[in-house]
Amino acid sequence: MNINFILCSFIVTISFFSHNLVHANDVTKIVFVAGNRSHGWGAHEFNAGCMLMESHLKEALGEKVETVVYKNGWPKNQDPFVDADAIVLFMDGGGGHPINRNLEQVKKEIDRGCGLMCMHYAVEVPVGNSGKALQNWIGGYYETGWSINPHWIAESKLNRKHPITFGVEDFKVKDEWYFNMRFRQGKEGVTSVLDAVPDDNARSGRSSWPRGPKKHIVEASGRAETLCWSVERNDGGRGVGFTGAHFHYNFGNDGFRKLVLNAVAWTAGLEIPKNGLVTHRPDEVELDANQDFKKPEKKK
Repeated sequence: MNINFILCSFIVTISFFSHNLVHANDVTKIVFVAGNRSHGWGAHEFNAGCMLMESHLKEALGEKVETVVYKNGWPKNQDPFVDADAIVLFMDGGGGHPINRNLEQVKKEIDRGCGLMCMHYAVEVPVGNSGKALQNWIGGYYETGWSINPHWIAESKLNRKHPITFGVEDFKVKDEWYFNMRFRQGKEGVTSVLDAVPDDNARSGRSSWPRGPKKHIVEASGRAETLCWSVERNDGGRGVGFTGAHFHYNFGNDGFRKLVLNAVAWTAGLEIPKNGLVTHRPDEVELDANQDFKKPEKKK
């Protein structure tokens, strides 16, 4: 009798903890890292951009997601990505990219299957260890001298088979769309999500830094370029690169915003509904909120 009672109590206890573990696993954790303030009002608004994405993800997904936003640079606490299903980096890159000195910390999370998404300047890292890491983790990166960063209007060509594009309306958006990424050899395992055809003015490098022209870019006139891409890694994690989001106001474009939100959710391993993540269109007040610089006064 006592043995039966003990066994029943043990089973009930195990069931209780199993239920709570399953419930905990139902919540997807997404960590945003927003870089230090950068370009001036309306551009490279990393804090405001991450906070807007966080707000809209919660609107679309509710209690399915837990979000953390680290503002103004790389988090200083010892274990900032514990239990994260995805890390989203939105920050200045290049030689000063914080990931350059934190590769081992990120690798620890990648190795357990954590997703990684890099946005805009965050796709640019130096050739070498950082470049190889991003090729492994998200499929490619911006390589100085090989890639280019002009301002131009991209007319979307969406890969409608990919969940990131579910519910996304075609859009035309002016941004600093980087292209000609240094992808893995033969673009192995890389899936294009968003392509567009740069005009010859964009290819000329007149609006790029450093200025063009670059022969290999100009000679590819008429070729569609990949602006957003994805990978599914052998460790079970996912990776995404997105080269837009120089201009903060582009989050006010429904197609642009939904593509980014879908990409964040997909990177975290979530199933994207057929109509995508549905959220309201932010107005000027919402878009102006949390920006790093004071909004210029309108000329009378």
